[in-house]
Amino acid sequence: MTTSPWYVRARLKTRQLMLMVALAEEGNIHRAAEALNMTQPAASKLLRELEAMLDVPLFERLPRGMRPTRYGEAVIRHARAVVGSLDQAQEEVMGLKAGQRGHVSVGVITSAAVTLLPPAIAMLKRDNPGVRVSLEIENSNVLLDRLAQEKLDLVIGRLSAEHDKLPLRYEPISDEPVCVVARSEHPLLGGESLSLASVENASWIVPPDGTVLRHRFEVMFRRASLVPPRDIVETSALLFVTRMLELSDMLAVLAADVAEYYARRGMLRILPLEVPCHMDDFGLITRTDRLLSPAAERMTDALRASTYEVYGVSWGEKTDERMATSSPPL
Repeated sequence: MTTSPWYVRARLKTRQLMLMVALAEEGNIHRAAEALNMTQPAASKLLRELEAMLDVPLFERLPRGMRPTRYGEAVIRHARAVVGSLDQAQEEVMGLKAGQRGHVSVGVITSAAVTLLPPAIAMLKRDNPGVRVSLEIENSNVLLDRLAQEKLDLVIGRLSAEHDKLPLRYEPISDEPVCVVARSEHPLLGGESLSLASVENASWIVPPDGTVLRHRFEVMFRRASLVPPRDIVETSALLFVTRMLELSDMLAVLAADVAEYYARRGMLRILPLEVPCHMDDFGLITRTDRLLSPAAERMTDALRASTYEVYGVSWGEKTDERMATSSPPL
């Protein structure tokens, strides 16, 4: 039986969409019902009605919970978009009533969080003091997953092959060189240039496995016919990295913008070591299948202005430069 779009639109209930999202997050009908402040029988009835309407099973009933079928995953994806859009509409209306101007959630990689976001947010708040900004600092893969789940409005990060099927728009901002840092009195800071061979057996703090920088870090040693360091601590938590370096002779690989920020404050020193560890550009990533809220639009305007202040190029110039290259971002 083919279900017409009109039939679905006429009978679909907002509570059914909310239930689909809750079931995806909870994996259990009882907990999902509690989250929506309804009884379990009422939640089960809503689900049965939706499955009957679409004429497909949306969840597998397991002994200890529920797992979405491929049909369920499709409905959940669209349900998240609809519920998220309704939440945005309510926020905007309530914000207008209260004299505020909405909310924007931004995901950002560390280097841009240090350099680009502070002036952009300062600019945004100066002109729009009522806008509420939520900021999440993580690696690009985590941020893109959250963007796909409608939990972020926009991301400053890198695209990767595993996200190339998502409906995303990418506007490049800047490249990201990296360098090696250590505590101010580290024994290797004697003034002479270092080689990769001289730090091969050092203790290192490195990004988590699976991140772009970690991969490029290991490839850098292999291309020099060296074994990647094995005495490592894996973390992306900057507070831990800076404190650990203060207390030890460990080395860390950081984005140059981040390293220079701490070096200017005397907290770390950059080693005189050439680091042939090229990172591809990062940029503004948004969804093409979802309209930005007014607050998110104002955030992107501030980011464009801040890009010129921080990197000395206009948004259009960087985009034209990126389009002139043939290699895709990672």
